[in-house]
Amino acid sequence: MKITFIGGGVMGEAMLSAILEKGLSPSQSISVSDIDEARCRHLEHKYGVAVMNNHRLAADKSDVVVLAIKPQNLTNVMAELSGQIKPPQLVLSIIAGIKISSLCLGLNHNCVVRAMPNTPAQIGEGISVWTAAADVTEQQKEWAGSILGTMGKEIYVDDEKYIDMATAVSGSGPAYIFLFVESLIDAAVDIGLPRDMAKELVLQTVLGSEHFIQKSGRPLAELRRMVTSPGGTTAEALLQLEKGKFSELLMQAVSAAYNKAKRLGS
Repeated sequence: MKITFIGGGVMGEAMLSAILEKGLSPSQSISVSDIDEARCRHLEHKYGVAVMNNHRLAADKSDVVVLAIKPQNLTNVMAELSGQIKPPQLVLSIIAGIKISSLCLGLNHNCVVRAMPNTPAQIGEGISVWTAAADVTEQQKEWAGSILGTMGKEIYVDDEKYIDMATAVSGSGPAYIFLFVESLIDAAVDIGLPRDMAKELVLQTVLGSEHFIQKSGRPLAELRRMVTSPGGTTAEALLQLEKGKFSELLMQAVSAAYNKAKRLGS
């Protein structure tokens, strides 16, 4: 499979690295086009892929063209590529908020997949939600699924509306987790723990809790009750979170991210 990346940013590099690590395509079959010459040199040196700053030339003979650019750069890229991508080629977009209809119109090309990966893809532990335009063939869907699968789990959905929802949950979600972990470490330091010890305690607690959720198979509410003895320390802590409307704030945060994702695509 010949793959071209339009844009060599962090997520594009994560996908590129995963493809090579999993052996999906060799470096000789991958090219990157980016206007940032420093990024091009970095990717060429680190991964041995062909690099250039001509999007049209880079995409010419690829099976899959990955759009890994920022939304504000899309207009110029679409103007350069419009009408230049052949029907057998697949366009795989990981641009947040940009709808398939906009991509098809701007590129004058109907074989488009839209995906939302997340940050843990950089270590092969991500999850991507994706959907495809009506003209995308089964082979092209297999290409998309195999590429996204190199970065972790992938979920195909029939309705594009779920992509914006996934953006607010799994796409932005790592930042919510990072903030929670950061705040819990600060709280531990505030009561007197050394920061190094606080960090180790918190990180292992988060990691162990996630594994426990996966392996126990029990409902989350049941697991929470297991830890919460009536009148105990955990109950006292959860009471404070409830007073602060922790759950309500999280719902508001996810809703705000979802609405922002929808506005990006309007």
